Amino acid sequence: MLVTFTSKAWADITMFGEPAVKLLKMMGHSGTVPSAILAEDVPEALKRLKSALALESEDATGDQEGDDPDERKVGISTRAYPLIELLTAAAEQECDVMWHD
Repeated sequence: MLVTFTSKAWADITMFGEPAVKLLKMMGHSGTVPSAILAEDVPEALKRLKSALALESEDATGDQEGDDPDERKVGISTRAYPLIELLTAAAEQECDVMWHD
């Protein structure tokens, strides 16, 4: 499954379902697809996401340095970057954020 995030404030972002649902839950949402966040709730969702990502990076163990480059995984913080940009723009422009599969 792919999940596409949309907002009038930013270009659409599509990501794989599992990390997308994880990020939604980090924002304090149930993880339901499709769904939306109203403009007034976007700043709080962004704050929760950033806090959860900070905790996750503190809890991360093991250094990938020296691992086989073909087997390195993309971290959740890296996957979250485009979504953070979308949420930031939506908060600034007071726009809703929606997502669907």
